[in-house]
Amino acid sequence: MADGPVREYSWAQVCARRLERHWLAAPSQTATPAGIVRAMCGAHAQVMQAAELSVGMRGAGISRSDVRKALWDDGTLVRTFGPRGTVHLLPAADLSQWTGALGAVPSHPALGQFLTPGQTDQIVAAIADALRDSELTADELNDAIVARTGAWAAEPVMPAFQTMWPRWRAAMGTAGIRGALSFGAGRGRASTYRGPGQLLPGFRPADAAPALGWLLRAYLQAYGPATPAHFARWLAVPREWASGLFDAHRGELAQVTVAGTLAWVLRSDAGDIAAEPSGIRLLPYFDSYVVAGQPRNLLFPGVASTRALARGQAGNYPVIVIDGVVRGLWHQRRSGKKLEITAELFQPAGASQLEELARQAERVGTFLQAEARLTLGTVDVRGHA
Repeated sequence: MADGPVREYSWAQVCARRLERHWLAAPSQTATPAGIVRAMCGAHAQVMQAAELSVGMRGAGISRSDVRKALWDDGTLVRTFGPRGTVHLLPAADLSQWTGALGAVPSHPALGQFLTPGQTDQIVAAIADALRDSELTADELNDAIVARTGAWAAEPVMPAFQTMWPRWRAAMGTAGIRGALSFGAGRGRASTYRGPGQLLPGFRPADAAPALGWLLRAYLQAYGPATPAHFARWLAVPREWASGLFDAHRGELAQVTVAGTLAWVLRSDAGDIAAEPSGIRLLPYFDSYVVAGQPRNLLFPGVASTRALARGQAGNYPVIVIDGVVRGLWHQRRSGKKLEITAELFQPAGASQLEELARQAERVGTFLQAEARLTLGTVDVRGHA
């Protein structure tokens, strides 16, 4: 698909651009939580404290209360199902595009274990109807779905956390990416769900074709240069499908090489990269920089490929990023107002790097409203599932 001279980028140049785009080269002085999440192309939020920290480390002066206010008071962020059917924070202003795009990607084959396509459609329609004007717990939503579909939807067939979930829960991710469901503020310890239209009057998913183009551009803006295989892995879709989407938007893309490998950027990003990657950052579980970042062998070099990945999967460990590359692990343990941070570096560090590492640990403590104490040592905790 190349139609002109192919620009060559070093891996260091790619890291420099991504760090800058993610507000990791230097935290933004002005960006809102929603603006930061937009720059990340979504923040993984299965573990909410990790999502909050992902946002907070990218913004100067952003607190946990700012992130929570954006979610539950201002409504500028939405917690819902995003790429790969996993829970994400997404900007409310972009939710129509996200749901229009994700609702059009090929469904995961595993869904067929529990539901036929027709059953999935019935459950999603039931969820949308039940949550149009209500905020319900899972138990309440179960009763509402059964009332609209039948007892078959509640059959306990899904293994989950040493119990069996009802059949309808296999469609929760689908309901989220189709715009029928998002998370509510919760009720005590119970999670709640509500329809996006309660936050965004008149909400509807955008048309599929333009929304998919929007998503491809947003991904390449944050993670380019990238290949269709990288995009496919991020979305958990077939590579052939991803290649077709790249082909459909050929006019907006430019081919480049990264360390000798062909990849793609937006045409507007095909210029020089003058910056050099620098800095040390402590990134929490499932931070988007490492989950969506590719190629894995360059982002997780050497010992990082075995210590900081879980069977090739990124995000299961909090990582230390040095000059844009994973060079260590870290772990936090809280006791009251004290936050013990253990950092394990995979290579020797100089005095200036150790000083910056200490400053970053202090910054984590400030965000979590705790007094941080940094210790260098081996991180031996298991990865997050």
